[in-house]
Amino acid sequence: MSQPIIALKVDIDTFVGTRDGVPNLLAILERFSIKATFYFSMGPDNTGKTIRRIFRPGFLKKQLRSGAPSAFGLRTLLSGTLIPAPVIAAKLPDILRKTEAAGHEVGIHCWDHVKWHDYLPWFPKPVTAMELGKASALFQEVLGHRALTTAAPGWTVTADSLEVQDAMQLSYCSDCRGSHPFYPVMDGRTFRTLQIPTTWPTMDELLGSNGITPETINDHYLSLLTPGLNVHTIHTEYEGMAMLQVFTDLLTRLTARGVRFVTFAEVAEEFASSAPAAPLAMAEIPGRAMPVAIQG
Repeated sequence: MSQPIIALKVDIDTFVGTRDGVPNLLAILERFSIKATFYFSMGPDNTGKTIRRIFRPGFLKKQLRSGAPSAFGLRTLLSGTLIPAPVIAAKLPDILRKTEAAGHEVGIHCWDHVKWHDYLPWFPKPVTAMELGKASALFQEVLGHRALTTAAPGWTVTADSLEVQDAMQLSYCSDCRGSHPFYPVMDGRTFRTLQIPTTWPTMDELLGSNGITPETINDHYLSLLTPGLNVHTIHTEYEGMAMLQVFTDLLTRLTARGVRFVTFAEVAEEFASSAPAAPLAMAEIPGRAMPVAIQG
């Protein structure tokens, strides 16, 4: 039986999650000698504008069930409405530099997280290209080199966004949910940028569902651990802040089981030449109020 392997993907959605959650995670990962792949939201934190989603079926219930209001905090929940939206990477460039200097992979999550997540399907292709282009330009300005990987907010993709990623000559992306690395096929077109899908449900999807609590969620995660590659997406606002001790306990229990942690670059090196093509489509999954991209 092959050894369980975990690639940790860190999604960074907000200004406060960047400012406070990333340093917390850097300290914990250093303690366990783990390297992860961090995806930064580069542009304005418009989290407050998610209030528009309250009319979507299941959104409010999901927010309350997962404890999102307390996890995100008032400053974040008002950002982009009553509080001006800060341009995250421009305000906090040293956080990106410290993350890379600590040996972690650093990539682009987006320019405007809320705008991409809520409106991508209606973007004309030039708008999609502009969103990633602005994020790429600021990334290069801050870190001095171009980004090699991106990860779509909310696992939200279109054929146009995949085409733009191909044009950026990225090494790999992580835009979807699934079981193994693959090359996506969407709208009858096969794209050439490797996808490394998230294989585990996220903390906000699990908390409050089926009796899962902060005290029992790690038992559930351990039950999901399989031989071979497991990809776990965490969020700075949860695992890096409100649920930091829960996440620390998970790492303690995983390392005790002899799990090997890898970066996405290591995953891509192993799978790029052998990964199959597979369909990719937007669909509903338990625990999320909006559709996500799912490997067929």
